[in-house]
Amino acid sequence: MNIYETRDVASAVKGNSYVGRGIVIGKSSDGKRACSAYFIMGRSQNSRNRVFTKRDGVLYTEPFDPSKVEDPSLIIYSAVRQEGDKLIVTNGDQTDTILEALKNGGSFIGALETREFEPDAPNFTPRISGMITFGEDGKDFSYQMSILKSADSEGSACSRFSFSYPSLPGVGHFIHTYVCDGNPIPTFQGEPERVTIDNDIDKFTDSLWDALDADNKISLYVRYTSLASGEIEERIVNKNR
Repeated sequence: MNIYETRDVASAVKGNSYVGRGIVIGKSSDGKRACSAYFIMGRSQNSRNRVFTKRDGVLYTEPFDPSKVEDPSLIIYSAVRQEGDKLIVTNGDQTDTILEALKNGGSFIGALETREFEPDAPNFTPRISGMITFGEDGKDFSYQMSILKSADSEGSACSRFSFSYPSLPGVGHFIHTYVCDGNPIPTFQGEPERVTIDNDIDKFTDSLWDALDADNKISLYVRYTSLASGEIEERIVNKNR
């Protein structure tokens, strides 16, 4: 087994009906762009009734039909925010926890020490988070990922795992909430998966969106940031629009 092997992120999700929510961070194969991506899936009507919306530089999950919202507490949040040289991507309201910590001189890991998995027994959905830190000149970056998981089937304690990566051309890491569908749904295991980051944002976006399960996928956001100019390219795909 080659531990340094990468595979296309689409192949990591294709044929799997439910990987839940997922974050990808890495560097394009030409070494010129930072890539970040976030997608959501859902099985219930409440979860599926969502879209991604960008306002004032922040990516939000919002109801597609507000009249059908049953419980907004775990499905409506800011998913992607920037604070100075930091780009935050998460699957819940811990985005704002990290943001406030950074504003007050805190850290990504320190902020997440104050949070735990979601209180949605019996699944106890993990909180997954990622953060890109751009260099002082903006020419390079490093990134961190985190997952907060229930330590047992009763949700009595939280296990915390964090990962730090340098940026390498063509290499990214993919973390998601679940292994596959189930009841309860089995939680993601192990380290974030090594995946290939394509130079072309449209190719990356289309291949990932097409590979996600047609019934359960909801929305996908992809952002490429030029390390030379800081120029941002973004793609938002919503099943409900």
